[in-house]
Amino acid sequence: MLSRRKLLAASGASGLMPFAARAQETWPSRVIQMVVAFPPGGQADVAARPTAAALERVFGRAVPVVNRPGAGGILGSASVARAAPDGYTALMALSSLSVLPESERLMGRVPAYEVAQLAPVARITADPTVLLVSADAPWKTLEEFVSAARAQPGRITYGSAGNYSTLHVAMAMLTGAAAIDLLHVPFQGGGPALTALLSDTIQALASGPGPALPHVREGRLRALACWGRQRIPGFEAVPTFIELGYREVEFYIWSGVFLPAATPAPVQEQWRQALRLVCAEDAALQRALQAAGSPLAYQDGEAFRQFMTEDTARLTRAVQRIGRLD
Repeated sequence: MLSRRKLLAASGASGLMPFAARAQETWPSRVIQMVVAFPPGGQADVAARPTAAALERVFGRAVPVVNRPGAGGILGSASVARAAPDGYTALMALSSLSVLPESERLMGRVPAYEVAQLAPVARITADPTVLLVSADAPWKTLEEFVSAARAQPGRITYGSAGNYSTLHVAMAMLTGAAAIDLLHVPFQGGGPALTALLSDTIQALASGPGPALPHVREGRLRALACWGRQRIPGFEAVPTFIELGYREVEFYIWSGVFLPAATPAPVQEQWRQALRLVCAEDAALQRALQAAGSPLAYQDGEAFRQFMTEDTARLTRAVQRIGRLD
C-alpha cells in the first residue's frame, strides 16, 4: 500500500525533507480537489478518477474529482488558473488546454486564462484519437467514409467537445487533409458527444480510445482509423491515417495535472513526487487506465514542459487553420 511515508522518503531523496517534515503537519491538512473541465465520461474523467483515488492513498486526504464543464473546457480551466495557489486545487487537463486561449483571441475575446497561469506538474496519458461511427453506419472503411463525405458535402455530422476542443481540432486535420466538408456539432464535452453518437444524434466522432473501447468491444460503435503514428493497443485491427496515406494527420489527446502557477515550488514538488510514485507503483491506477484503453504515458519535469511547448505550437497552427467561427 502506498503511503505518505513513501512520499516523504521520495521528497527527502530530492532534498526536500525539511519542507516535507513541516508538510506532514501543514500540507495537506484538508480535502484536495481535482477539477475536470468537462462532464463525466470523457477522456479527462477517465484519467482523473483512478489518479485521484491513488493520490488519496498517498496524501491521506480525500481527493474528489469535481466536474466543471462549459465553453469546451474554458470555464473549468480558468477556475483553476484563478484558484488559491495553495496546492488544494489541481486540474486534470487535456491537450485543448493549450489552444483554447488562442481560439478566444481568434474570436476577438480576451482569453479567460493563459497557459502561463498554470504550472505543469505531470503528464499521465497521451492517446491518439480514434475515428468512430455507429456500428449500423454504412461505412466500414475510411475510404467509404471519405467517399460518402465527398458525395454529400456538409451533410455528414460529427461531434466534438466544443469549438476548438481537441476533438474538433483532430477532425479539422482530417477534413483538411481529405478535402471533405463535414457538419460540426459541438457539445460540452467528450462524454456528451459520445452519448450523441451512441444515440445516432451525430454520425461520426473523434474520441479518445479509453471512452470508446467498451462500445467498440460491445459492437455498438465501429472504429475506422486512428490518429497515432502506430496502432493502438485494443484497436490493433484499426489502421492509422498515416498507413492510409494521410501522412500529416497525427494527433494525441494527452491528460496532465496542473496547479496554479504561483503554487510554492515545494508544494508543486510534493505533487510531482506523489504522481511519480503512484504512476510507478500503484497497481490499481495502472490497471484502471489499461482497462480503459488509455495506458500510462507518464512524463514530468523538463520532458513534460518540452512536450507541451512542441504540442502547443502544433495545435495552435491547427486552430489558426480552422480560423474564426461565427
